Amino acid sequence: MAQARTAQFHRKTSETEIEISLNLDCTPGSGNLQEINISTGIGFLDHMYTALAKHGGWSLSMKCQGDLYIDDHHTAEDSAIALGTAFKQALGEVRGIRRYGTGFAPLDEALSRAVIDICSRPYCFTDLGMKREKIGDLSTEMFPHIFYSFAMASGVTLHVDVLRGSNDHHKAESAFKALAIAIRQAIERTGGTDVPSTKGVL
Repeated sequence: MAQARTAQFHRKTSETEIEISLNLDCTPGSGNLQEINISTGIGFLDHMYTALAKHGGWSLSMKCQGDLYIDDHHTAEDSAIALGTAFKQALGEVRGIRRYGTGFAPLDEALSRAVIDICSRPYCFTDLGMKREKIGDLSTEMFPHIFYSFAMASGVTLHVDVLRGSNDHHKAESAFKALAIAIRQAIERTGGTDVPSTKGVL
């Protein structure tokens, strides 16, 4: 059995302090127990990261203490940066994986699509169509920024689109679940050791 891809990461600034423990290989049948424990101080953000980890097949512990007395911006942004950095560290050299992943996830009337390329060419495009100002205590304007921050820190190209939907909670959750499915596909081991690029390096 291949060794689990794991990372421990700590990030501290004047605005946030974040501790992350990540194991990318906790899908059913892996032999690794999936454990998820998220605490950012923002309930809906915890809910989204939990969905991402659950459907991505990760074990994830994230503890974030941020300056929520100001607003949610720094906590949302910095937690995504930290998670992207931990993801990149856990994945290691881009070798022997599928590299590309596509995920579709419905949630009632909402349907989202996520496409990822693990390529060391960070880029992010989102079209989420949110209408509310907030979901719980999380500003909806932060969703594109969360995806962007994760993509920049992890070095991936990422496209996330909500294709349809009327309920912003459903749209957001389906987007995170679609991303989880895409990542799970992209990091799947091929059984080889090749670099999945005609350049020979990523």
